Order: sequence, then C-alpha cells, then structure tokens
Amino acid sequence: MRLHDNLDYHARQAPDSIFAEMGERQISYAEAQLEANRLANALIAEGLQIGDRVAILSKNSIEMAVFYFACSKAGVAPVPLNYRLAPPEWAYILNDSGSKLLVAQPELAAALEPVRQDLGEIKRFLSVNGKAEGCDELSDFVAGQPTTAPDRFVPLTADLYQMYTSGTTGRPKGAVLSQEAVCWQLYQAMVGFSISSGERGLIVAPMYHAAAGICTFAIVGGGGTLVIHEDFDPKAVVDALSDGGITVSLLVPAMIQFCLVAVPDVAERNYEKLRLLIYGASAIAEASLRQAMETFGCDFVQGYGMTETTAAVSYLMPEDHRRGLAGEPGLLLSAGRALIGTEIRIVDGEGKPVPNGTIGEVAARGPQLMRGYWNLEEATAEALRDGWMHTGDAGIMDDEGFVYIQDRVKDMIISGGENVYPREIEDVLYEHPAVAEAAVIGIPDEKWGETVKAVVVLKEGEEATSEELLAFCKGRLGGYKRPRSVDFIAALPRNPSGKVLKKDLREPYWAGHDRRVG
Repeated sequence: MRLHDNLDYHARQAPDSIFAEMGERQISYAEAQLEANRLANALIAEGLQIGDRVAILSKNSIEMAVFYFACSKAGVAPVPLNYRLAPPEWAYILNDSGSKLLVAQPELAAALEPVRQDLGEIKRFLSVNGKAEGCDELSDFVAGQPTTAPDRFVPLTADLYQMYTSGTTGRPKGAVLSQEAVCWQLYQAMVGFSISSGERGLIVAPMYHAAAGICTFAIVGGGGTLVIHEDFDPKAVVDALSDGGITVSLLVPAMIQFCLVAVPDVAERNYEKLRLLIYGASAIAEASLRQAMETFGCDFVQGYGMTETTAAVSYLMPEDHRRGLAGEPGLLLSAGRALIGTEIRIVDGEGKPVPNGTIGEVAARGPQLMRGYWNLEEATAEALRDGWMHTGDAGIMDDEGFVYIQDRVKDMIISGGENVYPREIEDVLYEHPAVAEAAVIGIPDEKWGETVKAVVVLKEGEEATSEELLAFCKGRLGGYKRPRSVDFIAALPRNPSGKVLKKDLREPYWAGHDRRVG
C-alpha cells in the first residue's frame, strides 16, 4: 500500500463524503482525488523523477494536505518547511535537500527574498492561495493537466517524504521516510486510534511536523474529514472540540495547557462528541493531564517517538490512562508500550540491554524507522546501530513493558557524581499551585561540577518566591536532586514542536566554560 491508495479508495467508495474543511470551504474525496491527480501529473510534466525532492512552505491548509497525496502519486518526496524558521534556515534545508521546486504561501514566499539568490537547486517557485512576486501560481501550474491518475508506478521502497529534525543541538538533519515505513506507521496509528468513516479530526498542530502528518494520514485512511485550522488559537480549538462535532484531535501538551488556562469556560463546555485526544511530542505534567482528562471527558492516547521513527514507537492507550486514574497513578507518567510490530529496549552506553527498572537509553526497531539521514552516512550509522534507532532519551522499562522517559540523555545533570534527571524535579515543581511551567537545567559549579537550577513560569495572577519553591522541593526530593536556585521568566523557550529549548536556558551559564552540556 502507498499513501495515496487510501485517498483513491475512499474517493471510489464514498466520493461525496468530505475530505477536508477549513472555515467555510469544503472539498469532497472525489474533488481531492482529482486535485491530487492534476498536481501529480503537473509534477511529472515538469520533469520530476521518482525520488526528486519538492519543498512546501505553508501554514496548515487544504492544499498542504492534498500536496502530500499528490507527491505520493508522482513518486516525488515533499520536504515540508517549518514556517517559523528564519530565511537562512529555510535556505539551508532547501539546499541540503536539493529540492527542485518550492510551493509557498505568498507572505512566506516574500520572506524568502533575502536568500532567494542562494537557492541554486530550485528550478521553479510556485505560490498557493494568492500571487507572489517571482512565483508562478499553483493554479496555473496545474491548469490543463489531466485529472486521471498519473501513469507512473511508485514502489513501496520509494521515499515518501523528507522531514527535518528540530535541530535543538545543531543543524537540522533530513530524516528520509519511505512509503513502506509511513504506511506501516499509518496501520499502527489506525489500530491505536480506531479511526473510521464519519470521524471529524481536528488538525491544528503544524502539518510540517511528523505527528500532525501521521494524524492527517490516519484520518484520511479511515475515510474521515480533516477539519483544518491554519494556526493554533486556544478559543478556536475549544470551540471546535465542544461545538464543531470534532471526534478526534492531536494536541501537543503546550496546546492542552493553553486551552486549560486561556479559555475561562473550558471546564463548563460540553464535549459529548469528542472521542479521543492524542498528545505527544513533549512531556506533560501529571497535574495537567489529570485536569485535561477531567475537563474533556474523553479517551486519551499518548504517542512517544520522533521524526526518525515516522512519529511513534509506543502508545499509552486509553485503558492505560484509565488504570492510572483507578489507582495506578504511576502509569500516567509512562510513555506506554511498544506498538504492534515494534520492539523497544533500554540499553547501556555499549548498546547492550539493561535489566528492567534500570535507567539507560531508549532504543527501538520496527518497520516505521527512517531509511536514514539525508547525505549523512556517519550520523545514520550512529543513530541506527544494529538496526535499532537510538533515541537519545534516557528511560526505564518495567516488567509489563511500559516505558518511562526520564529525560534526554544530554539533559542529564551530573552533580557530585550523581545522575540527576530534570524530569523528576520538574514533576515535583508542577505540583505547586502557582507553577504553570518549569524547566530544570544543570549549571556549572566549582565544587559539584554541576548544580541544579529551576526555571519557572508562574500562573497568571499567582505569586511565589524562590525560597518558597526551594522549600516545597525539600520534602519531596533527595538532597542532591533539589534545585539550589530558581529563576522566574515569562515563558519557556520552545521549538515549534513544543519541546523546551534547554540549550537556550543553559547558554548564559555555560558561556566561557570548557565543559558544555547538551
């Protein structure tokens, strides 16, 4: 099965059902299929071959959803760009990927002007949903192309897309995902999410991101309707979940938190049609998860994984969440168990499995793993050692196979020879009623090598002192784990996936030191 086979199947079986809607605009499965065919034929007519790269720079849109399926039909690999990056960062990815064509929203195409002369591989610039200087319009590009399926066989081994990692510790790397890997992940997601026809899936997480991509594909795979929001707005999301007939959605933890604190009547709304909320991409505080489960009253699934694994290697399923609420609260801190067809193990520095209950690096293997990093043989060999994806996450596995992520291996703090995992301290800080967000980092210390610092965002209208928070931790954490200082800031720095950029928090403290962390 290839990605576009799902679109073609549902266009045949239920051509008039709604493929996607955005605001007042709707497009049926039959219309989406014709648009995908037209664009695929245009890409082939442009001379693009199987395996060529084409980039898209857009906020969430119906066109972006269709773009993935059209590229699948043509056998070319989309390179979705994070629209929040700066133009030089876009230029790096475009040049690194060798993309031959770029589709962009007009305002984003205009933002590329300062680096456009450096984009030697791009043969054609196209604008979507409006005119842009120096770009042909996508509508003109596809005009006159046949609406029949292109006469090109795309094998399962073909590259489906190339997504760039967040680059929290250096240059982003292009993870190459094949048709086979993504379709395996699609099957795993549909088993986990139980998507069926008639579902209305809210897509508000950015579609250039791995998690939002697989959720988009899973909703289409089940014959559901994509309800697309261009940007995240907490009130608009809560409105959709309560009044828009949404049955399933993916929200990163930061979005869930914003919905809970920024919409005054969120707890008074009725969410009777909402069946499932999927979350992942970063850690969520147990208190926030409990509040969300109580507020929305639906099932929850947590996905754990990374771009290099298409999206996920494990799920914490609804029944696991229910166990957590029914007397096993520790389960709410778990990242779940391995997906069907996937193996997870915890390994030491030499890649050897460690006993259950022992901290090590999380490694996974399964059919959804990337082919490798684009043009980075050494990095690929390091990440995919012996066929296992080494995630860089420190974790523990229990005897039932549940995985508990402690932190990034590089975020571990070594204080006086003791390993300190910030996640454990952050969970304690989240228990304080005044704390909205918390991040724990290691800073240099002449005596201990590193010492623990907490960086805290307070809830609106709440007050707390550093002394108060230090005292709060005293009875809840061992002495070597407790923060020695607290800084207060307005907001934690995050990448577009919602992950806290701890390197940015550490930077002022480690400037001028030979030993750097992360």
